[in-house]
Amino acid sequence: MRARPRPDEQMERLFADGWPAFMGADRQANRHLRRVREVFADLELALLDGDELCAAGWGVPIRWDGDPAYLPGGYTDSLRRALTGHDQLDTPDTLVVMAAQVRPDLRGRGLAGDLITALRSLAEQRGWPRVVAPVRPTLKARYPLTPIERFATWTRDDGAPLDPWVRTHWRLGARLIATAPRSQTMTGTVAEWQGWTGMVFPDSGDYVIPGGLTPLHVNRDRDEGTYTEPNLWFRHR
Repeated sequence: MRARPRPDEQMERLFADGWPAFMGADRQANRHLRRVREVFADLELALLDGDELCAAGWGVPIRWDGDPAYLPGGYTDSLRRALTGHDQLDTPDTLVVMAAQVRPDLRGRGLAGDLITALRSLAEQRGWPRVVAPVRPTLKARYPLTPIERFATWTRDDGAPLDPWVRTHWRLGARLIATAPRSQTMTGTVAEWQGWTGMVFPDSGDYVIPGGLTPLHVNRDRDEGTYTEPNLWFRHR
């Protein structure tokens, strides 16, 4: 298999698979994404088998001094910070790995690790000494009431992280350096949230939703649901 920049329309189909429907409801991120994909198109990679897309990922460049206290607030803030730095002609020194996705029929074969390794190599080629990632712990959806700070400490009997996606980064030498409790915020009307989740929300209050890492807060008086997604900041060596 090989890596190449700017895959074709298969990229959009790949990233549409396997994510909760509400992940597209981050209005702040949506304002940035089109321009991010134009400005940082050379930071998109795909793993191919011939012409078949197997996995894809992308990142954005920022300037960061290595102090966890000065990391972006999470996924959405990384987009904003990358574009602001670009507009201000800042010289980036850090690659933020924003997403990595493997085709469903090929999962479990180590391709996610290959993709992350390729992204790290891309940063090295640019002369950027730091690589970080706001990691979405997939297993957290089974424990939506557990604070992300506590979930981050959970390990298996062998000492490896309990979460499989976190474990992939950990096996590649990445280490947890911070939590991002408000990495993304998704908002929508009550009807939209009912469509995204397949649930009914008769009253205002907090609800555990399918695929949600934390509960959804519904305010029927305002006809609004708000979901705040936590991530974990990992730094790759």
